Amino acid sequence: MEKEPVPNEPEEQQPGKSSALIEKIQQLGQTNVPQMSQDSKIHCLTIVGQIEGHIQLPPQNKTTKYEHVIPQIVAIEQNPNIEGLLVILNTVGGDVEAGLAISEMLASLSKPTVSIVLGGGHSIGVPIAVSCDYSYIAETATMTIHPIRLTGLVIGVPQTFEYLDKMQERVINFVTRHSKVSDEKFKELMFAKGNLTRDIGTNVIGTEAVQSGLINEVGGVGQAMRKLNELIETSSSKAKGPNGEKMLQ
Repeated sequence: MEKEPVPNEPEEQQPGKSSALIEKIQQLGQTNVPQMSQDSKIHCLTIVGQIEGHIQLPPQNKTTKYEHVIPQIVAIEQNPNIEGLLVILNTVGGDVEAGLAISEMLASLSKPTVSIVLGGGHSIGVPIAVSCDYSYIAETATMTIHPIRLTGLVIGVPQTFEYLDKMQERVINFVTRHSKVSDEKFKELMFAKGNLTRDIGTNVIGTEAVQSGLINEVGGVGQAMRKLNELIETSSSKAKGPNGEKMLQ
């Protein structure tokens, strides 16, 4: 005699659902994962951990790979459904050229962009934070500003110093061009003594970053989203004529 099927079989007896649930808990630590609406016009880009350059970092390091971020930025620019970009930073810095490449791409986007520093936006994370149209920093978040360092074999010749100096000027010029901080103030923060242990530089926290002119405002995710929506509305109104028709370039 065949056994009748049980209508309300528990989830633990259904191998497909059980394995999917376990995998979700293992990877994300939660059972219900909030899904982004398909109708959302805002894309969220996260810059976390260490920014990885041309050399692959050890697997235990949490990294942001530029070969992953750059195609995303290109896709955001091309996607007509995305009208704004929110960049969230919690990074210790990393490769200078990779960080500057990401910064230049964000600064050249035609769509409104807003950045928010949560936790930390240190070292080469500073140019990325200021590359957007408007920037926020959490009240407890920090930004470390220091001179460029080299790792590995260094040839002790004048050309090495000149190359390092030019690379540092690239960072200084980008930050001062995309924020309200002056060249003198930024160099003062970069070469300050006594603030960092066994190093030169400055660690600015929340309000201090705003007072120095690096960041526009202290705020969180809610404020950043409201500002981005304002920029999107302003951008869309400029793209339309006085009678609401779409303007052609």
